[in-house]
Amino acid sequence: MKMQSESVFDLVSIGGGVGGLVASVGAAQLGAKAALVEKTKLGGDCLNYGCVPSKGLIRSARLAAQARSMSEFGIDVGDVQVDFPRVMKRMKAAQAHIGEHDAPERFEGMGIEVIFGDGAFTGPDTFQIGDRTLRAKRFLLSMGSSPFVPPIAGLDSVPYLTNETVFDLEELPKRLVVLGAGPIGLELSQAFQQLGADVEVLQSAPKLLPRLDKEMAAILADSLTKSGLRLHFNVNTQRVEKRGEEILLEADTPSGKREWACDQLLIATGRSPNVGGMDLEKAGVKYSPRGVETDEYLQTSNPRIFAAGDIRGQYLFTHMAEYEAGVALRNMLFSAPFGISIPFLKKKTNYDAVPWTIYTTPEAAHVGLSEADAEAALGANRMQVLRFPMSRVDRAVLDGETEGVCKVVCDEKGRLVGADLVGPAAGEILHEFVLAVRKKMHVKEVVDTVHVYPTLAQVNKRVAGRFYAEKLFTPAFRKKMQRLFGLKGSIEVTDPADLNGHGADR
Repeated sequence: MKMQSESVFDLVSIGGGVGGLVASVGAAQLGAKAALVEKTKLGGDCLNYGCVPSKGLIRSARLAAQARSMSEFGIDVGDVQVDFPRVMKRMKAAQAHIGEHDAPERFEGMGIEVIFGDGAFTGPDTFQIGDRTLRAKRFLLSMGSSPFVPPIAGLDSVPYLTNETVFDLEELPKRLVVLGAGPIGLELSQAFQQLGADVEVLQSAPKLLPRLDKEMAAILADSLTKSGLRLHFNVNTQRVEKRGEEILLEADTPSGKREWACDQLLIATGRSPNVGGMDLEKAGVKYSPRGVETDEYLQTSNPRIFAAGDIRGQYLFTHMAEYEAGVALRNMLFSAPFGISIPFLKKKTNYDAVPWTIYTTPEAAHVGLSEADAEAALGANRMQVLRFPMSRVDRAVLDGETEGVCKVVCDEKGRLVGADLVGPAAGEILHEFVLAVRKKMHVKEVVDTVHVYPTLAQVNKRVAGRFYAEKLFTPAFRKKMQRLFGLKGSIEVTDPADLNGHGADR
């Protein structure tokens, strides 16, 4: 009979995604004895099945789409041929290169013990994995999330893809049906369409992306439809079956029952926190199918155990797992039972400026409050919405990518509380507003900042300038200026945007 061994640590991080990696490294560098437990591969969903491979695929897909439109720029390239195996090979090479940062040997070299395998809690401060018992002063739960597979009749009897298997495809599907029009569904749908697949997207909801500002969602949906992506809303899939070489889907739609046929089926209907199989009950950790419950310090119902990332079911983004792991680490280290309690060093989570991006073409990006959220929080009379179209940004015109709008929400005093963008490189442009919302900056700070010309980021200055244009460039204010300073101008300005668009503030 094999004897069990017990190891004692300051911190055990369960889950080898970005949350567990950040916490383990931070703890080790600060002098703690740390262990990192992972079932399969380090890097988590982002490296292995999410952000990294999807963006590698999207890069090739965008280039294919751009190549087809080269004639608009006076360049003829002929028919565009996509070599799908080479696309996937290039993506996996980039993935492997990025994955070198997450090699177990790297973390072991920092003094972190990396332990692979399945395990479960056996008590409030013990975790069993194989024949080892890990006892720790603190645990961090960062087990991430998995694809949610809806209970559709027949689905378990047909082959289907999720984000965990789609990147293993060796041939480009001729006909692809995607269930779900969330960020994952939209990004992969458009990528496969741009690579040459015939793609249909079935969405059970009546509109696109409920979490995105409804005006921006409508702009994005229109742009995607114009690009050739077929979006179907209010589609409730009732049954799936394999018939010969085809996969058939039967669904209820607003116009009656309808059937779709495809060669490959991709399920992209959301994510589920990985709360099962860990015996969290034995550790005294409260949770539900929606995730592990924590307070604002990321502490669970067991004061020894904290949680970060997708496992909480709140913000399922890699950058938020990284942020939360940093907050949790600080709160775990500077409190008992590490031997000292320093309350003023504890840190609360702050979600006032959570940014995210959907990497379609055009991209959609968001931070802070949407227009609807701001109206609910501030009241319609205590906020202002500013808009500026990408079609009036010179760099967008030069690049031939003019679809989209920048929309900013500020309070009655002009402090920025939220921003939404649909347009080229929206995720890159957004970061000026991420800082502005986080620091509760006034639009004046953005207006007074010199922006390089010609760049797409000039849209930030333009949209912020609308705060003043809509107040100052009015007939009443114009007359007041003429009386005060003896001005003699006779041109009537009917649209304040005329004074804040092309050439107005260079």
